[in-house]
Order: sequence, then structure tokens, then C-alpha cells
Amino acid sequence: MSLSFTVGERILCYHGPLVYEAKILKAETWDETNTKLSTVGPHFFVHYKGWKQTWDEWVPITRLLKFNDTNVQLQKALMAQASAAASTSGSSSKGKAHSGGVMKDGSSSRGGGLGRKDGRGTKRGREEDDSSKKPEMKLNVPEVLKVLLVDDWEAITKNSQLVTVPRSPTVVEILQEFKDYVIGLGKSTTLREPELVLPTIISGLQVYFDRSLGANLLYRFERPQYAEIRKQYVTGPKVQVGQEKDMSAIYGAEHLLRMLVSLPQMVASSTMDAESVGLVRDYVNELLTFMVNDRSRLFLTEYESSSLQYQNISRS
Repeated sequence: MSLSFTVGERILCYHGPLVYEAKILKAETWDETNTKLSTVGPHFFVHYKGWKQTWDEWVPITRLLKFNDTNVQLQKALMAQASAAASTSGSSSKGKAHSGGVMKDGSSSRGGGLGRKDGRGTKRGREEDDSSKKPEMKLNVPEVLKVLLVDDWEAITKNSQLVTVPRSPTVVEILQEFKDYVIGLGKSTTLREPELVLPTIISGLQVYFDRSLGANLLYRFERPQYAEIRKQYVTGPKVQVGQEKDMSAIYGAEHLLRMLVSLPQMVASSTMDAESVGLVRDYVNELLTFMVNDRSRLFLTEYESSSLQYQNISRS
């Protein structure tokens, strides 16, 4: 990476799917002879702000972000998305939500009023145990896509705007275009066995999108629109049996990007082995690059102002 980091620098650092403020305590460059984590290259020993020293850890440079306005907004966008997912799951399991959701770690509340005094440490202890047993997926999200995520978050949560749906191209169409693109690369691609693997990858991403959109990928302000879309294309009286549409055939790049950056969280709770995680990671990183190169066509340049109908529903 071209970005350089120094000891003592205030930074942002990925821990799981979310980003936390941290400080660099040490910096080393490792090779095969002195690596501590089986990885090579620049590594940094970081302390997470507000966390106990027992959570200090060595991390590769790919987990670090410069502490600037763009990355702070990305941090907030990821937190908001995780909060929406936590509140959705919490509505069906309130006890689990109160025991410490993903936002509990991110809120860094110092009042101690969110539960038992040792609750956060216990939660993180469980996460550390889980992470030691399950492979992690580290995505290389290009800076331009991080900016788009922030713009998306601000348009909806601050400006009360909405993504125009149905979108064109849709998630289904984008994934098919990506499949054609990779196949067209032939032997020049470094991806493993695309002819064999791609259909499974594309199918899996589409299925996960359809299953996760309503549960994890929407901001609260988008839910009235989502309800109308489902009524129009899935559940409404005018929808003929067998003619229902999947959400991946209606929504587009904006919501697909939200799903892709949430994949590490999904993988952490799955039973995927390290080889499968690595395979998915490589293809998703290539998909992110594909989306960057065609971003002017895939992403909206302007969002729509929400209708009075949606505003009234969202307030009710």
C-alpha cells in the first residue's frame, strides 16, 4: 500500500466488520523468518481506544485506515448499518440484544448503564475465541467505493433521500455482467477455475442478497419504500402466482455494495472453511474492482426525494 503509518499515529482499524479508533504502538516489517501471524509485510501493534490492553494486537497494514473525515464517515456508516441489523434481530430476541449487540462495542459508552460491568469484556472474549476458530475474510474495499458508501449513508440518514427503485442495472444483471467479464478474461485472470467456480459464487451472492436485504441491508428510512416494493412485486393482490420477483431483480449497485462490505460479518457466523473463505474473498475483491471500473454506469449520481407517502409511513 502507498499509505504510510507511524508509531504514535491516531488511526482507524478494522476489527471484524466494523472500524474502531486506535493508536499505533509499534511497527515492524515481517518476512517468512520472523512473522508472528503467518503473514508478511508491514504490521502494526495497535491499542483500541477505550479497550483494555489485553485487546492490543498486531495487525497487517490492510486493516488500517487513515484518521480523516472520509474514513470517520465510513466508520459511522458501517456502525449505522450494523445497528439496523442488530435492531432487526433484536426485535425477535430482546434478551440477546440486551446482552450486547455489535453496536455495544462500537458505542464506547462510559456510563456503564448498558448492562453488567464486565459485559463488554465477556462479549469480546467470546468474539476472540470465535475468531481463533473461524477464518476471517479481509476485503480490499477501494477508496472510491468507501466514499460511495458514505455518500449513500448521508443521502438516506441525513438528507432523507431514497435510492430510486427498480434500479437498472439490477443486482442480477450486475452479477451476470461480472460473470461474463471474468470468463472473458480467459487465462489472463488469476482467479481459480472461473468456469467451475463462478456459477456457484454468483448464485450464492444472489441468494444471500435476497435473504439479507430486508433483514440487514436497509436503513430505517428505507423500510416504507421496501414494503411498497414487496407489495408491488411479491405480495400484492395484482401479483400473479409464479410471477413474483426476487429483490435482486429490483435493487441495484447501492444495496449490493452494502451487502459486499457486510460479507466478513456473515462469514464470521458461518461454517465455511478457510479455503472456501479465501475463494469467495478473491472473487468478491475482483467484483469490487469491476464495480469501481464501471461505477459511473452502475451507481446513481442523484437520489430521489422521498414521497410524502413514504415520509408519513416512516413517522408512524
